[in-house]
Amino acid sequence: MSASPLIQVDELQRLLAGPAAERPVVLDVRFKLGDSTGRQEFERAHIPGASYVDMDTELATIRPDGAGGRHPMPTSETFTAAMRSAGVTMSRQVVAYDDWASLPASRVWWMLRHLGFLDVHVLDGGIGAWTPGHPTESGPRIPAVGDFSPWSPGIGRLLDATDAATYAARHVLLDARAADRFRGESETIDAVAGHIPGAINAPALDNVDPNGRFLPAGLLASRFRELGIAAAAATSPEAHAADADVTTKTRTVGTYCGSGVQATHLALALSIAGITDDADVYIGSWSDWITDPDRPIAIG
Repeated sequence: MSASPLIQVDELQRLLAGPAAERPVVLDVRFKLGDSTGRQEFERAHIPGASYVDMDTELATIRPDGAGGRHPMPTSETFTAAMRSAGVTMSRQVVAYDDWASLPASRVWWMLRHLGFLDVHVLDGGIGAWTPGHPTESGPRIPAVGDFSPWSPGIGRLLDATDAATYAARHVLLDARAADRFRGESETIDAVAGHIPGAINAPALDNVDPNGRFLPAGLLASRFRELGIAAAAATSPEAHAADADVTTKTRTVGTYCGSGVQATHLALALSIAGITDDADVYIGSWSDWITDPDRPIAIG
């Protein structure tokens, strides 16, 4: 396993005070479901030098027919253009942050790694950890255009509905939503309640403390081991061979949620815990799964 994918405030402050050519590219990804004020919050106050990245238009490509879920994976061209506009360059580290327990920031973290850019970290605690005692800037910002280019193969496979069903049947598929939504008891967002049959509930927000900081790696690892994840990550060569008819890239841990945001948060937590650096993600998630009435649904 590599070093932690998180960066702490003091380390980020030190890097931003260093030589200009070595400073990280900082991405502000503030977003909350049903709240479109992320850009306004950015212009009110952001970490010096940060660029704003919009969830709905740059980290997703919304389709009017609902296919792909609420936040479908954008095309490589759309994401590449967004990263270049935000100043992402292949020679500098990227640090992403938000104000929602690192949920949106984890989406950037996973997408960059999926497209081959590995030098990316998430600011633990987000803007809430930065603002006490650290300087901010206000107003819009247009950075110099970066030279980000996707690279293949990256880290983590992008799953579709068929892949997710395979994971649930043969490996470990984690559902990152709250327990009551997983059980189908309280669905206030999607039109259909329940979960993918065979999935295991592992609420993403249980990965963080009340201040939005991730739990220590050891506690996260214990949580995942209780769900049987450590054993799943050590799948035998014989098991991989048995799955050769599905795909040669099959891994053992996949994640999903409602619309592919909490799912990447769970992938980030798995990396912090030292379980796996390359969790696969069903970005379409539950909001995509339910667009086909023939797909099975589990309750309870």
